[in-house]
Amino acid sequence: MGVRAKKYLGQHFLKDKNIARKIAGLIPTGISNVLEIGPGTGVLTNFLKDKKVNLKVIEIDSESVDYLIKNNILPEKDILFADFLKTDIRNIFGGEEFVVTGNFPYNISSQILFKTLEYREMIPFFSGMFQKEVGERITAKAGNKTYGILSVLSQAFYDTSYLFTVKPSVFLPPPKVDSGVIKMVRKEDFQLDCNEDLFFKVVKTAFNTRRKMMRSSLKTIVKNKEILSSPVFEKRPEQLDFKEFEGVVRLIEGR
Repeated sequence: MGVRAKKYLGQHFLKDKNIARKIAGLIPTGISNVLEIGPGTGVLTNFLKDKKVNLKVIEIDSESVDYLIKNNILPEKDILFADFLKTDIRNIFGGEEFVVTGNFPYNISSQILFKTLEYREMIPFFSGMFQKEVGERITAKAGNKTYGILSVLSQAFYDTSYLFTVKPSVFLPPPKVDSGVIKMVRKEDFQLDCNEDLFFKVVKTAFNTRRKMMRSSLKTIVKNKEILSSPVFEKRPEQLDFKEFEGVVRLIEGR
């Protein structure tokens, strides 16, 4: 294809057009702006173009950028040669909302998700390809062994769904693990009834010692030690859904 997959960028180029068509087909009707992360050789990009949306891509690999331009896959003006994780994406579409999709590099996929959550007021819909294990973690429910930080934070603001599994053979080069496609639809009310910064801190702190009871893992955050007698603090973090974590934060706030 004229583009060499680079291990340090976590590149595994999607070559199966049917899978690309399915991912592109997840974009809801009525959407105006779409941002694809890491288009690589443009297999997914070609199907996104058919959606008749305002499509832009962001790509860190100069070889891929050259390929997209030389093969007329996308006009140069719609290709951002940049690192998604270091880019202020708020103004890519002039301050308008946009959806995010892509075949995400495994080595930064969790960071891509965290950045999406950071810009959640701009992103009503998110879909794409993750390592299967990560996709399952994002969509796992409380009580599941894969349930963790990604699960709680994603589900606090989005309705998440694991859609289908993808075998290594559809990539070039093939990865050593299966992949999974997920989608996330932002909730109508995606504002939490608590301090959101504290919510993030509580969730991350709790899961950093996930085998301990909440009473133990959060004792450095809780100033009023009396609330630690509440039954919720006798649970381990994987037993709490995002609403229960929201309740924990309100207790810490003194509400």
